[in-house]
Amino acid sequence: MKLLIKNGRIICPASGLDAIADLLIEDGRIAGTGQDLSAPGADVIDASGLVVAPGFIDIHVHLREPGFEHAETIATGTRAAAAGGFTTVCCMPNTKPVNDSGMVTTYIIETASRVSPVRVCPIGAITKGSEGEELASIGTMAAAGAVAISDDGRPVMNSRVMRRAMEVAREVGVPVIDHCEDLNLTAGGDMHECVDSVNLGLRPIPSAAEDVMVARDIILAEMTGVRFHVAHISTKNSVAMVAYAKQRGLPITSEVTPHHIALHTGHMKPYDSNYKMKPPLRCATDIDAILAGVASGAIDCIATDHAPHAGDDKFQEFEKCPFGITGLETAMGISLEVLVHSGRISLARMIAMMTSEPARVMGWKGEQARGALKPGYLGDVTIFHPEYPWTFDVSKSQSKSRNSPFGGRTFQGGPILTIVGGTEVWRAPGY
Repeated sequence: MKLLIKNGRIICPASGLDAIADLLIEDGRIAGTGQDLSAPGADVIDASGLVVAPGFIDIHVHLREPGFEHAETIATGTRAAAAGGFTTVCCMPNTKPVNDSGMVTTYIIETASRVSPVRVCPIGAITKGSEGEELASIGTMAAAGAVAISDDGRPVMNSRVMRRAMEVAREVGVPVIDHCEDLNLTAGGDMHECVDSVNLGLRPIPSAAEDVMVARDIILAEMTGVRFHVAHISTKNSVAMVAYAKQRGLPITSEVTPHHIALHTGHMKPYDSNYKMKPPLRCATDIDAILAGVASGAIDCIATDHAPHAGDDKFQEFEKCPFGITGLETAMGISLEVLVHSGRISLARMIAMMTSEPARVMGWKGEQARGALKPGYLGDVTIFHPEYPWTFDVSKSQSKSRNSPFGGRTFQGGPILTIVGGTEVWRAPGY
């Protein structure tokens, strides 16, 4: 099995390559790059005028299966991932049952092997049932294939339990990912605490709820030596704390979602549930700090926090509907628009935030090495056009759910082909 991609602009931040060249994939792995490559018998793709990048990686998605298949399944969620240019997704454990055991981890991996066009890497729960009291079977989940641990939307409030989880994760060799939220400070809240929340009469969620948990977790990470990752960072103080921890040499990383760089509270349509998410959309000063953190390297990755909800659940009163929006199919368009076309960062830096940086956070090496176009790495490739205009029609989304604030929005640039293990799994209509 050979695939030869010709004449594309190959950008591989991990190796420093940025050139018009050819790329050869053989037996599911990168075989090499170079000028005027030939491979008798290979399938050939002409990528003239397109960017050829390592396969994009999203380390924060919700596939909902098992338990919430009415909102999303592994099959539909990963089709949306392929349509967004992603070749690997890491799925959070808030399923039903919660992924707190090797059995559920194995179920997700085996189901994905049958129905998913992209690679699926489960993230195991920190505590049993994500109830924050008793540690889950972290070692068993890691042995079954879990790549990290997190209780995500139900963060561990008990600092003693969190410390113990970090100690176990360090020994097992997986990172701890935390949705940093003090649930006592956010209880009953619907949107960011600011003038807009007062004007709309919606219950507030203060920035401090994120800040105090980021501070706690950085302190515990320093104490335990674990690799610690801040999920969907959203406040200026959190960015400053992560930057300071990095300056001190601590193994701290963080991610930002596309919607937290594209939208702030002033963009919200009143009482439109598509704008309800956690962390909530913040104010413009927080967004400025986040963008500065992306440019400085304080923020490592872009991750979608793809959170599908069925229409009956999402489209009700703002106060009653669940938090979360879909994001896999719009991530590249938003990132190009807000970060690259604006001149805030280079195209190579954006690609790194969606390839080599998430791979580094997860620690993939050896047979699992990905996020770069180096010989021996998994043959996953994202081919995209950085400029072509397209409009996101949410009614035609590959996801089972439609809860996105970006429906009808036109972007400049997006995915053209998604290739996993040398096999084309998605192609943009018309190409």
